[in-house]
Amino acid sequence: MKSAAQAPAESRPLFASDYLPALLAQASELISHEFHRVVLSKGFTVTEWRVLASLSNAVALSIGQIARLSVTTQPTVTRVIDKLEARGDVRRLAGQGDRRITMVEITPAGREVVAELIDLARQNEQRVLLPFGQKRSAELKAALQQIIALHGGDQPPAQARD
Repeated sequence: MKSAAQAPAESRPLFASDYLPALLAQASELISHEFHRVVLSKGFTVTEWRVLASLSNAVALSIGQIARLSVTTQPTVTRVIDKLEARGDVRRLAGQGDRRITMVEITPAGREVVAELIDLARQNEQRVLLPFGQKRSAELKAALQQIIALHGGDQPPAQARD
């Protein structure tokens, strides 16, 4: 009996069609792209949306924490924070205990600005998950949260390192 590696190439599944990181990336890209059109139509860049969403219901976070949550590099987050601060959507605070760490919090104006997008994001999420039903959707989210926790993303923002 031939192994999958010995089977003719045309009968083997494509590696990326059965490899978890590739599947996650493809799913993320497809689902995100749909919603990012909405974000852009509301006058935000995708990175601005991600930063504001990361801060939307949190206490102040460090730039490093925001970078991890928004899946964005720290220099890019710093530039976006500059822009959002100039617009009055966020404010910088001195770090408690370590002045080298800059904390950022969303302002009431920023929270108001992002509220509509959060509602639209939740609607998009519901539409995406509808075919799976509540139970499978909850299981999918729990599995993804477990993967993140098992691979270093388990620290709550207040305890995350920079």
